[in-house]
Amino acid sequence: MSSTAFPEPVTLIVGMITSRISLFDRAEEELKQLYGPTGLKSDIFDFNFTDYYEEEMGPNLKRKFLSFKNKINPDQLSKIKLQTNELERIFAEKEPFVPRPINLDPGYISPSKLVLATTKDYAHRIYLRDGIYAEVTLIYRNKRFEPLDTTFPDYRTKKYIKFFTRIRNRIMAISRK
Repeated sequence: MSSTAFPEPVTLIVGMITSRISLFDRAEEELKQLYGPTGLKSDIFDFNFTDYYEEEMGPNLKRKFLSFKNKINPDQLSKIKLQTNELERIFAEKEPFVPRPINLDPGYISPSKLVLATTKDYAHRIYLRDGIYAEVTLIYRNKRFEPLDTTFPDYRTKKYIKFFTRIRNRIMAISRK
């Protein structure tokens, strides 16, 4: 009979999408209040992989990622997704220029994978709790992050993978100390 084991803490990340770059800094301040100091921050990328968000968020969308220094337990992901959904609602009340001024997508990076939280069910997603699902978006094998068949097009790009690899390298360097 096997025995249960608790998972190692993981690195929280949040992907942000908006048409107003100034909201990145404001959202970061709110997120720091909830999750502590940030670690690595990505450059600002054009988000032109889909027009899915354009109607509710506007045109010329930009994407930025944050990582956080304080580790989380993987089972906190559903709670964090609910919190970021609430932050989105608050931003929508304060910034009524579009119905959804910012999209906040939490996830985590461990040595073996990148996992994202979502409210949408699909065949490759696992239900966590409270209407929140998780999906493995990238796996680490052959000394690099690799996409899966279900990985979103933007998460397949070299610039995203390079940023996530920097986070993983930091995780691995800290674990060797």
